[in-house]
Parts: sequence; structure tokens; C-alpha cells
Amino acid sequence: MIGHVLTTNAAILAALMLALWAYCVRIRDVSVIDSFWPFGMVVLAGTSFALVGGTGTRFAVIFGLTALWGLRLSLHLFTRWQAHGVDPRYAAILGRLMDKRGWSFAKASFLQVFLMQYVLLFLVCLPAQLGQLDGSDTLGPRAWAGVALAIIGILFETIGDVQLTAFRANPENAGKVLDTGLWRYTRHPNYFGDVCSWWGIWLVAAEGLLGYASVIGPIVLTVLLTRVSGVPMLEHRLKKNRPGYDDYLRRTSSFFPRPPKKS
Repeated sequence: MIGHVLTTNAAILAALMLALWAYCVRIRDVSVIDSFWPFGMVVLAGTSFALVGGTGTRFAVIFGLTALWGLRLSLHLFTRWQAHGVDPRYAAILGRLMDKRGWSFAKASFLQVFLMQYVLLFLVCLPAQLGQLDGSDTLGPRAWAGVALAIIGILFETIGDVQLTAFRANPENAGKVLDTGLWRYTRHPNYFGDVCSWWGIWLVAAEGLLGYASVIGPIVLTVLLTRVSGVPMLEHRLKKNRPGYDDYLRRTSSFFPRPPKKS
């Protein structure tokens, strides 16, 4: 059953990724991959739920939390992509590969974006896949703690996104730094919410042995957001392009929320 579920999920994800890659090559913009990332996890959680015929409480909780997190975030990122178009981070990465290595847009986007995202998405989503392969239907203290943590993460990220969207919608804030609301306590409430959500989903999955072994998922996500493609890449660009961001860096926690330092 384990092999059947994982190979089926891998094949479905590959087909969806290839179709999206072909579309992105046609429009010469891969930025929509960000909105597919959470949606792809909902698909993997849903196919796992269907394949195991899950009718138990824990199966429903894992799928429900993944769907709640993923559908909300996917819609938010898709709407943002439609409003703002090409993400400059992807444009810079692909531009360097095309200039220095002579790769076509199709080759650069497939190898540098879609292939890498395919592997990472599958790994991060392991708690929502393996967590549904255990026969137990218990929801013990660990699982309830996970439910609470995941809901806190979803709410934290949602509120942060709403605050940022409202801030950007005001023309008077052009070029300014958002340092109110949740953004007063952490420079990245959206990333913090993501990490809380997936550690919470893992705690629910960890009521079973296979789910416990899927800890690689939240670990990979935490490292990606705090050390690789999340905080470092975004802040590198903001420090160069946003006046006052250096002062915001000194005052505000990078990740875990805490009161700001006095100027």
C-alpha cells in the first residue's frame, strides 16, 4: 500500500507539473508555480485520502488541515500573480542561466524551477501522505497539539497576508516598509505561519509510525524558508530596493515573533 500510494502520487504530481511547465513555457513566466505549490499538496493529500479509503477521524483531520492551508494560500498567491505578473526572483535566476549557459527558457525553467520544485513539494508533503497510511484512528494529545499549532499557523499567515495586501493597496505606502500588525513582531509572518502549519500537520500524522517518519517534510520546509529560498532571497532584494529596510531589520525579529527592539 505504501509503495502504491507514493508512486501514484508521484505520477499524478509529475503529470500536473509537466502540464504547468508547458503552459509556463508558452507564456514565458514561471511565477505561477508559487500558487501551484500549496495546491499540489492538497492534491497529494486528497489522492492519499482516496487511495487508502480513509474514513477515520485522523485521516479527515490531516486532509482537512492540508486543504484549509493549501487552498487559501494557493488562491492568495494566484491572485497576486495575476495582479503583479512576473516575479523578479524567477526572472533573474532564469535570465542568468540563459545568458551564462546558453540554455533555452524551456530548459532553464524545467531544470532549475519545475524539477526542483517537484522533488521539494513531494518531500514537504510527506506528512499528509504517510500520515494517512497508518491504520490507527487515534487523536491523542500529540495530534490535538498539532491541530492547534496548524490552526495558529494558518491564522497567522492569513492575517499577515491580509495586512500586507491592504498596505500595498494604499498608494501612500509606495516604497515604505510595513511594520505594524503582525509585521511589527516578525519580518515574515507568512513564512512563520507556513512552518507552524506543517509542523502541526506532522504532529497529527506522528500519531502513527509512518507519519512520525515523515518528519523530513517540515524540516525541509523550515530550512528552505529560513535558510535558502525564503527569507534570504527576499531580504537580499528588499535591502537593495526598499529605503528604511535596514532599520526594520535591526528592530524586528527575522522569524519567530517577539516584541521589536527599541530604536
